[in-house]
Amino acid sequence: MKNKKPLIRGKLPGPKAGKIIARDKSVLSPSFTRPYPFVVESARGAWMRDPDGNVFLDFTAGIAVTQTGHAHPAVVRAIRAQAGRYLHMSGTDFYYEPQVELAEKLARLAPGKTPKRVFFTNSGAEAVETAFKLARYKTGRERMIAFYGAFHGRTMGALSLTGSKVKQKAHFGTLVPGVTHVDYPNPFRQSLARSEGEYDIVDYIENVLFKKNVPPEEVAAVIVEPIQGEGGYIVPPENFHPRLRALTRKHGILLIADEVQSGMGRTGKMFAMEHWGVEPDIITAAKGIASGMPLGAVIARADLMEWEPGSHGTTFGGNPVSCAAALATLRLLETKLLRNAEIVGDYLQQKLRELYKRYPVIGDVRGIGLMVGMEIVRDREKFKPAPDLRDRMIEESFRRGLLLLGCGESSIRFSPPLIVNKSEVDTAVEIIEKAIRKVT
Repeated sequence: MKNKKPLIRGKLPGPKAGKIIARDKSVLSPSFTRPYPFVVESARGAWMRDPDGNVFLDFTAGIAVTQTGHAHPAVVRAIRAQAGRYLHMSGTDFYYEPQVELAEKLARLAPGKTPKRVFFTNSGAEAVETAFKLARYKTGRERMIAFYGAFHGRTMGALSLTGSKVKQKAHFGTLVPGVTHVDYPNPFRQSLARSEGEYDIVDYIENVLFKKNVPPEEVAAVIVEPIQGEGGYIVPPENFHPRLRALTRKHGILLIADEVQSGMGRTGKMFAMEHWGVEPDIITAAKGIASGMPLGAVIARADLMEWEPGSHGTTFGGNPVSCAAALATLRLLETKLLRNAEIVGDYLQQKLRELYKRYPVIGDVRGIGLMVGMEIVRDREKFKPAPDLRDRMIEESFRRGLLLLGCGESSIRFSPPLIVNKSEVDTAVEIIEKAIRKVT
């Protein structure tokens, strides 16, 4: 794991990895999406090894989860120490300090000065389900507004809010009613579509949706990703979130910020909404919160999270071992990694924009911190997405020892662990450039 460069010994997958993949196919659900045949055996920092001794540079972080890198010593120590004391005691029925301490810290770190309360879950989808229920409970309203391109999870309530891909909803029948989707503002696409009649999303909600289709007094909440994740790592225009916040306040509508992917330091701030100075009513967090341990959280205004005992609960949410991992993760984020995400993220974007100048197949580079997307197109002027080229570039990068994932229609996402350094960025950019040359 001390490699400074990836090491590929032969054909991928190797014989040991191939056997594991064959076993997987016989017993695990085929609903999983596996873009290429990578099998992990061990990992440290931003580097991963497969069973055949091949070494890869990880720019996925397990889908933006391992913020502190794989097996960070401080996180591992915290997990081992807590596991040696006790593994579980349901926080729904009893009390334990790791959960209280973590809730205190998250309430302090959340945007805004309003007092906060926290509900812990096992995942991002569960956090969204909780926020959905809380919004309905506190407002007495049923309708929700979400955005096309959004991914909020695959459980039935979260799926009802998701507007990413039709295959995620196909064959599941009637979902939770009362959800209306609108376009998410995409500055790049809008700059190419002015001749088609560009419109402002917030104005559309106020002057079209609320006047012709959805009574605002029936809307419980608007749920929005500060930066769209699965939708393509889309950074909205600078004034979008402040104006959306003003609109929701005007109509007594709650604003839910889904920070499952954009939060926990990914953008160089603890929560991405801080970039716009916006305080949401409810925040959902998960993924990077415990750097690999299963944990999610809903952070809401204290006056909102006043619901009766039994209104909502969880057996494993806020598990003490996961809370210990999260506390160690947050300490690292506050002391080192927020600043590193900002500095190295700027460097990554700079290097990718240099590629943009050389290769017309790159339609756009965008992002904040270490949440960076690169759009792959066939025609930059007309913006013709090229998902097939994108997929081949990701596959070719894997063959050369770089782990990447796609997002949106034709984007490559760069979401490395927040401990990544400039040398590792150089290695990743060198590999993706070779993949671009090979594919094009």
